[in-house]
Amino acid sequence: MVDIQKIFAEGVESSFLVEIGARTIIMFILILIILRLSGRRGVRQLTLFEVAIIISLGSAAGDPMFQEEIPIFHSIVVFICVIFVYKLVTWTASRSENIAHLLEGKVLPVVKDGVFDIKHENDNTFSRMEFFSELRNLNIEHLGQVKEGILEVDGTLSVLFYADSDVRYGLPLFPSSFKKVDVFSAEGPFACMYCGHVVFSFENDSKACPRCNKTQWSKALNSKRV
Repeated sequence: MVDIQKIFAEGVESSFLVEIGARTIIMFILILIILRLSGRRGVRQLTLFEVAIIISLGSAAGDPMFQEEIPIFHSIVVFICVIFVYKLVTWTASRSENIAHLLEGKVLPVVKDGVFDIKHENDNTFSRMEFFSELRNLNIEHLGQVKEGILEVDGTLSVLFYADSDVRYGLPLFPSSFKKVDVFSAEGPFACMYCGHVVFSFENDSKACPRCNKTQWSKALNSKRV
């Protein structure tokens, strides 16, 4: 039989429970103060460097909350050191573009002039389906609506749209339209399912994309943004 009391309450001292409560409140207040001193006004998406800072603070703050042998003063020293390193590195990064790129990475082009940027596709860890999802979340029906899309260093996607009068044919992004078609039996225009390049017809038996050499095509759309 499972001994519930042993699992939850063995060795518990009621006096130390009160101390845990006090330690937790103190550490929580200290965390808020330290994060406020770091200069961030909010969280949103974090860079890798900021994630490392949060993990460091979390480790230093969590143990003293319930471990009697660890004094809170030790955590305060860790907090001061972490914030000092954070301020020093951010100050250095603000004066050196190379260091800033090393810590936070670079912005990466995703979409340019209605097609996927395949020149930099190996420079990021996002899959094409993840890009599809991000673009759909911005209510984008097809790539022909997008003038330029940039992957920011914090993982968010920034997009510039074509005006309605300039919307072109593009690769559909929703599953209901993103379907492979036979280019020799269907009517064009067609969009390459890999890079988004649009062709209106094929002059020979080859159906390879002239931009990426892939051979899967979908019906291109040119609907305007709603």
